[in-house]
Amino acid sequence: MGPDPARSHDVDETYWRSAGGRIQHLLEASAADGPVAQGRAEKLVREVVDLYGAVLARIVDGVGDPAVVDRLVADDLVASLLLVHGLHPHDVTRRVAHALDTVRPYLGSHGGDVRLLDVTDGAEGSTVRLEFSGNCKGCPSSAVTLELTVEDAVRAAAPEVTSIQVVTVEPETDGAVIPVESLLEQVRAGGHRPTSWHPVPDLAELRDGEVGGFAVGDANVLACRVGDQVLAYLDHCPACSGSLAGAQLTGQILRCPRCHARYDVLHAGAGVADTAPRLQPVPVLPRGGVLSMAVPAQPMGASA
Repeated sequence: MGPDPARSHDVDETYWRSAGGRIQHLLEASAADGPVAQGRAEKLVREVVDLYGAVLARIVDGVGDPAVVDRLVADDLVASLLLVHGLHPHDVTRRVAHALDTVRPYLGSHGGDVRLLDVTDGAEGSTVRLEFSGNCKGCPSSAVTLELTVEDAVRAAAPEVTSIQVVTVEPETDGAVIPVESLLEQVRAGGHRPTSWHPVPDLAELRDGEVGGFAVGDANVLACRVGDQVLAYLDHCPACSGSLAGAQLTGQILRCPRCHARYDVLHAGAGVADTAPRLQPVPVLPRGGVLSMAVPAQPMGASA
């Protein structure tokens, strides 16, 4: 049973963020009663969406204070509804820039950064050009970061974006443009799987230097805190193919309890000394005020 509308402001935001999935499930269930019932259900949803869109339009038109508008759109749940109805007051460039600001701390924790070069409009939508810098540039981890954090944030903030391009600035490439799809195809060929975001509020309870295991979606994940940063990796040691359960964190170095391989958790799980492989990072971002993870739907090598 859903929440009491009189107390809806007290309900965990994850409930409302999953509303789209519940609506879709109800629509699919109505199909079992035949096309007439399904048509009625779809028409009902359209009527409700149009009604709320009309109300939102009046609210936005009636708000004359830009500071109030900024506070409204700072709430990404409100912003997403405004985007659905074409009512968001900020242009695509401003929204993309803000989206990059939200993921920049995660990129920094992996030794990288991203800069918005420009946004251009085309017949089929907008194209965003980004420049990556730092240790994550040009390595497989940067592609994972791009797909799971930057691209996710950009597309959520600006659904009209149809193309995201990464510009490399190394002299040997002479500023060539690499389509995101080509970059991600290489990562997927190496075993990267489709992902989804899951709220994990218990992450906020981790203390500095503490390591914890979490079952998130279909994956087992090892998370740790270094200072004010929470970092997570699939629970799989590439050196011995075992679980990292019981691993100890010393500073920023995580040691496998079985083979004693060492990994730098602040630099995308890179192997230290003779440990050549790297851990598979799991992005951690605050979404709606709750720390969330993006995990593969069917992780390779994750422990059972």
